[in-house]
Amino acid sequence: MTIIKEIPSKDTYIVRQPILRKGKPIESCIFEGDDLNTTHHFGLFENDDLIGIISLFSQTNTIFADKNQAQIRGMAILENHQKKGFGEALVKHCEDYCKAQNVDLIWFNARTAAVGFYKKMNYQIIGEPFDIKDVGEHYLMFKKL
Repeated sequence: MTIIKEIPSKDTYIVRQPILRKGKPIESCIFEGDDLNTTHHFGLFENDDLIGIISLFSQTNTIFADKNQAQIRGMAILENHQKKGFGEALVKHCEDYCKAQNVDLIWFNARTAAVGFYKKMNYQIIGEPFDIKDVGEHYLMFKKL
């Protein structure tokens, strides 16, 4: 059985580290703003095992005129569970959560390898690729809700 529920930030590290910070210390899995009251972390569990995570930050990007924005960060699915629809389920969960909170727009910095995944979910690229130090090339992507 698969369920998605809110989890504490520290519970995300077990998935963030092997997928997003491979070979880096556990401290690299702590994101600025992780523990703010306005930040929400969701875990996808399969048979009580945490296999995917996504974090939602109340963060405004001045590129967009929309007043109520949210930023997705740290979306990851453990390698042996990828390409099974779990990532899509987590993103849709965040979209539904944002709609209920009257958020107008979701944006994030997507790794180049993930751009196709997000495009299938109707997210759009804006601007040119850019590099995030020690992480790699990214694109700014967004979707109006």
